[in-house]
Amino acid sequence: MTVPHPMIALVTRQAEAEEQHWLETLRQAMPDETIVPVAAMSAEARAGADIAIVANPDPADLRLLPNLQWMHSLWAGVERLVLELADLQPKIVRLVDPRLGEAMAEAVLAWSLYLSRDMPAYAAQQRQGLWQPLPYRAARDTRVGILGMGALGMAAAGLLRKAGFQVNGWSRRPKDVDGITAFSGRDGLKQMLGQTDILVCLLPLTTETDGLVDQALLSMLPRGAGLINFARGRIVVTGDLVEALDAGQIGHAVLDVFETEPLAPESPLWSHQKITILPHISGPTNPETAAAIVAANIAAYRCSGTLPDLVDFARGY
Repeated sequence: MTVPHPMIALVTRQAEAEEQHWLETLRQAMPDETIVPVAAMSAEARAGADIAIVANPDPADLRLLPNLQWMHSLWAGVERLVLELADLQPKIVRLVDPRLGEAMAEAVLAWSLYLSRDMPAYAAQQRQGLWQPLPYRAARDTRVGILGMGALGMAAAGLLRKAGFQVNGWSRRPKDVDGITAFSGRDGLKQMLGQTDILVCLLPLTTETDGLVDQALLSMLPRGAGLINFARGRIVVTGDLVEALDAGQIGHAVLDVFETEPLAPESPLWSHQKITILPHISGPTNPETAAAIVAANIAAYRCSGTLPDLVDFARGY
């Protein structure tokens, strides 16, 4: 007779309907596992749970699981987990989903074209009733610099290259990327910024990247360069960006992430003519593919005790 596995705790701070959808999707992907929201588990079940599946969990809920061995995040970004669980430092597996990379790469390409083909200027001319063609700039004549060459940055760089853009990439450590000019370190960052027409931020939020894109960094870009932030809001110093936009140092910014989300209705960013605001939609998580990846990682653990690479709390991701 097969001994059933301990229950898996689902620990989230999502709205009830969203959590229920994830619960159903995860159960479909793992029919041999019993997945239960932590609030619905008995004290005995909580004591026996060795795995949790989490989405921005309340640390107090995780403390209800005294024998937790590791947790699987449903998100690729884990900076909130690293911050809130610093005292616990549990084993965390973050979501690495190729479909997420594809979605992010599509968004980077779409909004890079938006900037390179002067869509903000044409939108402004439409509001003025102005019929005025602007000079054409081909993708091959546009230099895109990517901050962060992890899985998302690599996927975005590949799609940009296929579209004809000149692509540079910057990472903390040196990388050899075929067909892409790679930079690293502080000197490499300054060098890349000087030859970037559109800067795309895909960095994780860490102590090193918090506030990285400030006045000093923005001043290293060619005048009129564009900025796309699809990473985390705190990486960009908002006041410095607005000043750079007002001064013409930055031509236009596409912002999908903010320090506080949703962006407050009274925020002056909404009405800034050189800012395009998106509601954190550049890299949506697909529940079906994410659940399949979580299921495969849990199955491997049940079979052999192996886990994918864990989050490094010192590094921040």
